[in-house]
Amino acid sequence: MLFIASDHAGFVLKEKLKKYLVKIKIDFTDLGTNSGISVDYPDLAKLLCNEVLCLPNSSGVLICGTGIGMCITANRFKGIRAVLPFNVATARLSRSHNNANVLCLGGRVISYFKALRFLKTFLKTPFLNEERHINRIEKIDN
Repeated sequence: MLFIASDHAGFVLKEKLKKYLVKIKIDFTDLGTNSGISVDYPDLAKLLCNEVLCLPNSSGVLICGTGIGMCITANRFKGIRAVLPFNVATARLSRSHNNANVLCLGGRVISYFKALRFLKTFLKTPFLNEERHINRIEKIDN
């Protein structure tokens, strides 16, 4: 299961990415916001993180103006490994090496096409599940 949420600054990008998710038949839940009316990004980040933590093997996408506020908020939760990639390689490595479970995007600072490339990479890249990576992730949570 994939959860997706945005604040007002990420709303337009979220709606565009949802169309792609429908097209490729990804099961997802939109947690809001539902318009461009101003909301507080921490509220949506907390909502999504709680959902990801409650449902094993789920992941999330958080979108605000820069992605920074969402990423900072998400990473306050033990068990959440949120990433704000700056290219396709970092999106791929965040999954394969760090088992990132929340992708953060900036609706005001990257294009739809770049966001889509990051999302595609995030969704298709598996965690390598190698002992060295597992040990490092465990150190994060401990």
